[in-house]
Amino acid sequence: MNTQWRKFAPFGLYLALTALAVSVGLYIVRRTFDLPLQITLGLVVLGLAAFVILDPQKTRELLTGRQAKYGSNAFLMTLAFIGILVVVNVLVFNNSKSWDLTEDKQHTLSKETLETLEKLPEPIIVQAFFSSRYPYSTEQTRTLLNSYADNSAGKLTYEFIDPEANPIAAQNAQITRDGTLVFRMGDRSEQVTYADETEMTSALIRLANPGDRTVYFLTGHGESPLEPAGEMSLSQLKTVLESKNYTVKSLDLLSNPSIPEDALTIIIAGGLKPISDQEKELFKAYLESGKSLVVLSEPPAVSGTEGVVSPLETYLSESWGITLDNDVVIDPNVNPPLIAVSDTASYGSHPITERLQGMATIFPTSRSITLQTELPENVSLTPLVVTSQNAWGETDINSIESNQVTVDAASDHVGPVTLVAAAQNTATQARLVVVGDSDFLNDTYFSNYGNGDLIVNAIDWAAAQENLLNLTPKQTTERVLITPENYQIGLMFLILVLVMPLAVVALGVTVWIQRKRRM
Repeated sequence: MNTQWRKFAPFGLYLALTALAVSVGLYIVRRTFDLPLQITLGLVVLGLAAFVILDPQKTRELLTGRQAKYGSNAFLMTLAFIGILVVVNVLVFNNSKSWDLTEDKQHTLSKETLETLEKLPEPIIVQAFFSSRYPYSTEQTRTLLNSYADNSAGKLTYEFIDPEANPIAAQNAQITRDGTLVFRMGDRSEQVTYADETEMTSALIRLANPGDRTVYFLTGHGESPLEPAGEMSLSQLKTVLESKNYTVKSLDLLSNPSIPEDALTIIIAGGLKPISDQEKELFKAYLESGKSLVVLSEPPAVSGTEGVVSPLETYLSESWGITLDNDVVIDPNVNPPLIAVSDTASYGSHPITERLQGMATIFPTSRSITLQTELPENVSLTPLVVTSQNAWGETDINSIESNQVTVDAASDHVGPVTLVAAAQNTATQARLVVVGDSDFLNDTYFSNYGNGDLIVNAIDWAAAQENLLNLTPKQTTERVLITPENYQIGLMFLILVLVMPLAVVALGVTVWIQRKRRM
């Protein structure tokens, strides 16, 4: 080989070493044998080949000389060290163990969850549907699922699925919103839309104790249909309830005046005709037996029942202290103003709304609800959703039709007005949810903001399925940072920045002088 080309041989080694470093970095970051990694590995081979071709004599010396001998020993030691690291990593990976080093054990599952995982009768598969738009929530959920899997003795496994990249899987799992977890045990499934320990363990308990959970939707008064039949149907709500392992049925009390024994709750979703006296008596007896109702009512001016006395509304007012007002809520901050929007900062403190904080709910053509101050015996009321203070309940329907509405403090219900309320009888344990609108849950509005969560949470609470356990609360240690005074800051600066470094320098100089004298 011409000596003038030999001087370029080291550049082949430089190229090989650089390409090797890049290859290692690419594999660590991407964890896949893709095209960029293949190209860099090819450059490693080309660089080595260039060195051999340009300087074959140096290559022979490296392979047969003293350097090769010592180099081979170093290579074998390096190879052995890497082998030990690989074996240790494999053992750790296959026998993973985590420790919660926080003082309050904030990352340790509660004893109730650990007992639930220990008693799982069948394996659980969890599908977490998270798109790339929620990286922080994804990591939080992954950490929590890891804790469940580590404590399940192999009975719980999970996988993350991007519903945007795999829409077929999301459709098969009946996913209606991003960030949903689907727990599967055999042929049963439970959906969780908020990934925390209480919700997830409750889903495991429901799967381990299947039982019949049946809810009924009242029919016969012009209510929206459950099956897909245009934008006013309740098919999306039915799909979500069925994905939560509910059995959803229709109930016609006009043709068969008897409430089934298996009814956990009954949903009265609006209607064009009022409830009859006979039906009211059935509902009264049903509630007195400790059961529950979810009542959604349109403004009379919208449903066409203006001037008609509703026996059910009279009963709710007299026996529960909840009055459905004869008005239409106007919100001037919204376009059109007939759509009422919740005040996201004023949700009531209640299991139905605890996950809705900061998320709006919208109600087209709603009526206000008045909660009486003097309540019937054993009844407790909680306003759940209220409007902003600029909204009001308009009682002059003619002004709405002429599009000339103005708030009248003497006759209108001045905002903020209540749109949703929950009640419970502490003696009978009966539960009641009343909403001044029935359109917000149909297929047109169900997926808007927090509408779907609100109605599903209301049905869960009415059916006593919102939380099946009370987790042992973790004690949080309060820590107070005491800011040091100026002289303390100065003293720390003097010792750490000046005295200690200078002391080390002085010690080094002293040792150097002593050694110098001995020489």
